[in-house]
Amino acid sequence: MTLWDPVVLKEIWESDDLHIAPFREDGATTGTPTWIWSVVVDGRLFVRAYNGRRSRWYRSAMTQHAGQITAAGPTIEVSFAPADPELQDDIDAAYRQKHAGDYYLGHMVGAGSRAATVEITPRQTLER
Repeated sequence: MTLWDPVVLKEIWESDDLHIAPFREDGATTGTPTWIWSVVVDGRLFVRAYNGRRSRWYRSAMTQHAGQITAAGPTIEVSFAPADPELQDDIDAAYRQKHAGDYYLGHMVGAGSRAATVEITPRQTLER
């Protein structure tokens, strides 16, 4: 079961304007928001780090497991978790669909970025 409202996910999918900001070590302030590609698979939201596991935002997300995203307008308090490895091929397919023909696509479905796939869930149920 997902906490994402389908309308919110549709807006995120269509906007291509997600900024991710994991919390810093204090657990209260966020780092500088980073623009990143996002995809939706089976009602779940995923992102990948272009620079793989060494990406600063990825390391913070995997350490703090929480932060904020700004997507399709509002800022949303979220949790971060490693993506289910069983979904990697479906996530690749979603990237290929959403970003077909983009110069960076090959890198985003490559091994380094795949290894840094994160599932984002809202910290409370969202509805629009």
